[in-house]
Parts: sequence; structure tokens; C-alpha cells
Amino acid sequence: MTAPASEALRLVNGVLLPGFRGTEPPRWLLEAIDEGLAGVAYFAHNVPDAETAAALSAVLRARRADLVIASDEEGGEVTRLEAATGSSYPGNGALGAVGDPGTTERVARLIGRDLRRAGIGLNLAPDADVNADPRNPVIGVRSFGSEAPQVATHTAAYVRGLQSAGVAACAKHFPGHGDTAVDSHLGIPQLDADIALLRNRDLLPFAAAVAAGTRCLMTGHIRVLPFGEAPATLNPEVTRLAREELGFTGVIVTDALDMGAVARDPGFGAACVEAVRAGADLLCLGNPAEERDESEYATARDALLAALDSGRLTAERLADAGRRIRDLADWIGEAQAVRLPPEEPAESGLPLSVARAALRVRGDVRLASAPHLVDLRQQINHASGSRAPHLRRLLTEAMPGLTATGVTTEGPVAGRADAALLGAGERPLVLVVREPHRDPDQERLLRELVDRRPDSVVVLTGLPHAIPPEIRNLVITYGSGRVNAQAAVEQLLGCAP
Repeated sequence: MTAPASEALRLVNGVLLPGFRGTEPPRWLLEAIDEGLAGVAYFAHNVPDAETAAALSAVLRARRADLVIASDEEGGEVTRLEAATGSSYPGNGALGAVGDPGTTERVARLIGRDLRRAGIGLNLAPDADVNADPRNPVIGVRSFGSEAPQVATHTAAYVRGLQSAGVAACAKHFPGHGDTAVDSHLGIPQLDADIALLRNRDLLPFAAAVAAGTRCLMTGHIRVLPFGEAPATLNPEVTRLAREELGFTGVIVTDALDMGAVARDPGFGAACVEAVRAGADLLCLGNPAEERDESEYATARDALLAALDSGRLTAERLADAGRRIRDLADWIGEAQAVRLPPEEPAESGLPLSVARAALRVRGDVRLASAPHLVDLRQQINHASGSRAPHLRRLLTEAMPGLTATGVTTEGPVAGRADAALLGAGERPLVLVVREPHRDPDQERLLRELVDRRPDSVVVLTGLPHAIPPEIRNLVITYGSGRVNAQAAVEQLLGCAP
């Protein structure tokens, strides 16, 4: 079946979810919307504040009311709407540490309200991965935990809360990115679980999300042992797993196709084609660099058009995907037509109370005077794109005499410790770390500094695996969002309620 050119373009556009640069829609994007584009994905540069986000969404929706507007608002580490200031909401790690699914549902509902006010109808969350490998470089506190039943319970709660606010959920990264040790932004992680372990662990949260009514699942760029070499996003066996074993009938969204795991091999355009052939419905193209604003969309569009023309891709497959996306757009429109009840006054204080409850404190962490702060975190989390400076900023506001240094990765540990402590004098010492157990260089420097200053206060923003026993004074935040930092600063100031 060969479609006429105009129909072919609409079929192809109908599965694409591109990003774009800036706070105003470029001409190419408006033209693509007129020609049937499925939706757009916002990134931090698109939505520097809530007012800008709402205005941009209004412009896009005026162009076409059923456009799917998506963003990635997990809370904690990953935020688009609050990238400049840090998230107001604790992420999954903190919610899992608190352990109350009802609280998770309430927090997700609040996130949904914010997204809805910004004109966003699809949240690329929650992260439903079971963080089974402590070495995992990209999931960590984005997960609700390392035990499948706990993750499943909180995933379902998050889906219910988010969708009760009229925003579609998208559980990710199917069939599970947690038991991996490679960042899919850079390479291909491998999930070595056999089919029995996959069913009993990794799939449980996704099954719970489906049972809770999630409108979307996102596939990960993960090689899954029982299904061969092709990463899940490009693998029809993985799609069949979602459709036939989990009974999922909604939209299958790809993780960003500009990520290294698939963009290098088979290449960006080829990955777009293979993802649709494998059963993906909505292609998340990723966050384009300024010089590639239109080109990634054009590359995806042209690759799909060529595959359709050659017969490698059928019009029936594209039409099937487009139908699911239109159903999603209809659900969003109907859900957001329902007036939300007023937010209860007590809900405004919920995020901070959760961040406080998630904290784990050991020893004496109260600072008697303005400290010297050393941030040992070197590895950037590619999902969040920053080392999250919120703790330093909030502590500086509270203690204006604070001094701070970063660290270098060059030279022997002793010399680097000397440089980190330069100017510290007799000030209290605060050391900020993420997950030193998976960064030997960070762990060596941490041990050296704590050996020199046993009174150091260590703030750990990741998961508490293998904490060096010599650390006497410790705050564990289970996340590096602004609200996590705020709760930690209260402890450091000795003013926690």
C-alpha cells in the first residue's frame, strides 16, 4: 500500500515528537504542526518559568488543539519547569525512602497540576526501574528503590496521582534500566536477567503501571538478554512483551533517539525507522542543539518517508501508531476539560515535609558557623544535565560567610585534598558527594578529606551504598532537587522542625 505524498507526510509527522530551541515556536515547527505533527517535547530552555511555559503552550494549542505537548518532570533530579532553581518536589528516591504510596500519589498529583497549568498534557514519568545494580550511573535516586514490590506499588500510585490531575503518565524505561551499569546516553546498557527474573523483578512495576491505567510506556535503549542484540526500542520482541504479556494497549514512546545507545548504531534516521518497525508509536527525537534545531526533525521525517516509499515501512503500521496517539490526545483533551477541585492548603507544604521525612542523619551535623564547602561530585547525570548546586546556594543564603571550592581530577590525592581545603582554615567542613561507592576517585578523595578533618559533615545526595565507616557526621538526602537541599540545610542550621 503506497500513500500519496501529502498523506504520507501526515502519516510520518503523526508519529514524531521533536524538540526545538527557544521560547517561541520556529516556522518549521508551525508548518509541521499544520502537516499533522503528533506533538512537541519541552526542554529546560523552552520553559524557563511557568508563565513562559503557559504562553508557549497557548500558542501551540491555538495552532492545533489536539497537539500532544510533553515534558520530563520526574521531580527531584529531573525537572524542566524548574531547571533554573531546582525542583520543588522530592524525586522517586525520597518518596521510596518515605515509603507511603498515598504520599507518592499526592505528590504526583501536585506535579500534574503544575504541568497542566503550563499547558502540558504528557509527562514522561514516572521512572519505573528497579535500581538493582548499585553501580547504575543514570537511574539511582530516580528509582523508587531496589525491591520490585516497593517500586511497583509506588509506580502505580504515581500514575494514579498524575493522571487524576489530567496529565498522561508514561512509565519508563521498559522493560527495565535498573540492573545495568552503562548510561544509555553514552552507550548500550545490557540487562542480563533471564526471562524468569525479568518477569519477577523488572516487569512488575510496568505491570502495575498498566493496571493503574498508564496511558504510555517508554522503551529504553537497553539490550535485554532473552531478546537478542537489538536494543529494546528497536526490538519487536520487547513490544510484543508489552502488548501481549502485559496487555498494554496505549502509546509506546521511545526514549530520546539522539542518545548514544542508538544514534551511533544504527544511526539517528535508521533508528527512527527501526523503532516504528519494532512497534513504537511516538518517536521522542530528543533535545536538539541550536545548530540542529530543524535538522533532527527533518532527518527523522525524511528517513521515515524514504522507508515508506521503499516498502520497508508500511502505511498500516504508521496509521496504527497514529490512531493510538490520537486516542492519547483525545484522553488529554477530555481529562483537562474537567475542572480540578481547589488545592487543599495543606498540600503546599507536602513536598518539603516529604523531603524532611526522607532524610537520614548520623552524628552531629549542626554547623556552628559559616562552613567551607567542597563539592566532590564530578560525574554529570545526563538525565538532569547538572550537578545540582542548590545546597550550596541555599546554604550561602543562610550563612553569607560561606566559602567553597570544587575539586580537580588531576594529580595525587594528597595534593588535590590540599587544594580543596585551601582557605578552609578552622571553618566547619561540608563535603557534598553523590554516590562515592561507584566513583573510586571520589571515594579516595572523600576518605582523605575525612581522615584530615574527622569532624567533616558529609551530605550524600544519592543512594547510601557502602558509606565509608569513618564518616561520623552524615546527611543522606535521597536526591539533589531544591526541596531535598532545603531539608538538608535545615539540619545543618539546626532549625529542622
